[in-house]
Amino acid sequence: MSFAIQHSALRNLYGKGIAGEASGISRALAGLLLGCLVVGFGLPLTAVAADAADPPPAFAAVFLRWVSTPGETNRVTLEVSGLSGDALAALQSPGWPTANWPRLLNVFVEQPGFEPLPLAGEHRVEPDVLRFVPALPLEPGLRYRAVFDAGQLPGASSPAAGRVSSILQVPVRPDRATTTVTQVYPSADVLPENLRKLHVHFSAPMSHSKLHEHIRLFNEGNQPVELSFLERAGEQWSADMMQLTLFIGPRPDLPLKETAPMFVAGRRFTLVIGRGWKDAAGSQLKQPFVKRFTVGPPDHLPPDPRRWGYQAPPIRTRELLAIDLAEPMDSVLALRMIRVVDDSGHAVPGQPFLTERERIWKFLPQQSWKPGHYALVVETALEDVAGNPVGQSPAADSVEAELKPVALPFELR
Repeated sequence: MSFAIQHSALRNLYGKGIAGEASGISRALAGLLLGCLVVGFGLPLTAVAADAADPPPAFAAVFLRWVSTPGETNRVTLEVSGLSGDALAALQSPGWPTANWPRLLNVFVEQPGFEPLPLAGEHRVEPDVLRFVPALPLEPGLRYRAVFDAGQLPGASSPAAGRVSSILQVPVRPDRATTTVTQVYPSADVLPENLRKLHVHFSAPMSHSKLHEHIRLFNEGNQPVELSFLERAGEQWSADMMQLTLFIGPRPDLPLKETAPMFVAGRRFTLVIGRGWKDAAGSQLKQPFVKRFTVGPPDHLPPDPRRWGYQAPPIRTRELLAIDLAEPMDSVLALRMIRVVDDSGHAVPGQPFLTERERIWKFLPQQSWKPGHYALVVETALEDVAGNPVGQSPAADSVEAELKPVALPFELR
């Protein structure tokens, strides 16, 4: 006796009535049930019958159901229910060829203009159900078709026993981009020819990605500049993935006199950070970021803290201590390598920040200033934007010696 399929298919649940939220798939998939009733060929739907001489079929009604995995975005499995215990047992037997699985149950990716592509995954026989587990999460925006061929069941009386199919359209995740590039340092519009680093700050944690796919540098003729940035494993990103350091030139680890300059004084450049870069949550940037700058003369003079000036705050207030650094400093290093200590050598609690294109270092104390002696302590690893460390030029021939921090005393009264 042969069987045919009478479809009772529900249409795509992810149509206009479903908002394309990432969480929508979790709610909708659990309820997606496409059922197909196997009925006697040639008989009315209300009068399904079987020949008394025939053995009972391996199924009476087969249902395909897409089931989402809680807590995992777009992780979905396909359940086949309605199979008899004997059929499930036969699928678990050593005699069932592995090569038969795709013929019995397969899932395809369908795209307009392309042949359906079989989806990699694992077939599992569980109590009461046959399950297909895709190897990877389903992709938003793609259409998936599952096909169960009852004629391929062990002991099927006819290869034309019928097929059950189910379609799932995974909704496209809505664009809720909120992450932005907050600033690129140095923030000045004129940068030295021997610029060593750029610091890119983001408003939220970012994902690891190939820098050259999202960050480009163009010259004044709008031509891309090759070998603009050197990727150093473990050195670019801050621990919170919100700050990226770009090293300029093909060999920034060499002294400047041995490195061909990436920039030429008088030229103009444009730094572009593309919107396609994804943050840690998988969303693109809210908007691209563009920084235009002109290249100035090279700078080989090391910073000299003895030339710095300061504006003393009044005592018994929390007004700012302001230090004129005489030139722009590396923004990341300046916030880490300059501190205020009291007459006992203890660090004064407070918050430093930079203004005036990273030339003015300011400090906001947690408590009011008290009368007494203080000192501004500067680490010798502090660099200006050209990479010159305090007290020595990176182009010098001698090996840099271990230098003690520079202490600049001042008194408040």
